[in-house]
Order: sequence, then structure tokens, then C-alpha cells
Amino acid sequence: MATPASLAFLTLPALLFLSLFTSPSSAENILYTNEVLYSDNSLTYNYYRLTMQRDCNLVLYDNGYPVWATNTGGLASGCYLKMQGDGNLVVYSNTNRAIWASNTGDGGNANYVLVLQRDRNVVVYGTARWASHSNAFGSGVVITDGQKASNVSTTTGDIAMVTKN
Repeated sequence: MATPASLAFLTLPALLFLSLFTSPSSAENILYTNEVLYSDNSLTYNYYRLTMQRDCNLVLYDNGYPVWATNTGGLASGCYLKMQGDGNLVVYSNTNRAIWASNTGDGGNANYVLVLQRDRNVVVYGTARWASHSNAFGSGVVITDGQKASNVSTTTGDIAMVTKN
């Protein structure tokens, strides 16, 4: 008869083997078109958390410290955040009244996503339509009129490319 210790010893390698065939969910930091983030729920990426609070304030936290907010606390109750199909990111009250919007809607209907990025920035993508500008890392290069763009290496080892349209 197998002892509990020997079962645990045999089970651990099996679990590790099975974990090779599963990938972690990448959707913890993404809100897709027509998805909703309800009160007391968050998008997370490492130590960053974008939380729809009970008081209707949408707040971005870095390791527990607020770094950006919609400043809508107390304007309503039971709020939720919705990534709309027109590209507009909206905080709605429990009566479906918009109390904050990114004002990025284009009137159409397409696929957009809200992403809490690894640099702490919160961005609406289809094409980048809106950003919280709360990224923790400064841009690698600043271009003024007449200067040439260049590739730079950041302190994190990422390569950034800056272009001028």
C-alpha cells in the first residue's frame, strides 16, 4: 500500500510534466471588445493592477500604490468598465449611465482590446486609440522637429523604435 508521502512524491513529477503542455492565461491583463470589468475586479500584470472599485473609481495600482485614476469615485454605485466595439472605453453606473469615457470611439464596430502592459501603461488597441500614460519606464529617445529617429536599448534590454510620421 502506498503511503501519502510516496503518493505525493509520484504525483509531483506527473503534475510538472502535464504543466509543460498548458500555457498560463495571458488574459488576466486584457479586456476584449464587449467584455466588462465589474466592481471589485481587476486586470493584473505582475505588481500592476487596474481595479474597478466599488466607489466607481477605476484605479491603476503599482505594488499597491495608485498611479492613475478616472477620478470618478462617489459619482455612482455598482459601476463597471466596458471595452466597447467602437473603441471607446467607458465606466458605466449601475443604471447604465456613462460617468467616464476615454473618448476614443470611432462610431464603427470593430475589435478592440484594453491591455495592461508590462510597462504599466494601460492602452486601448485596435490601433492605439488611448493610453493612460502611466508607464513606469521613460521613452528611450525624445525627438524634436528636425531630428532623426533611432533605435535605442532600454534598461530592461528591450529595443524601442521611435519614428516620425
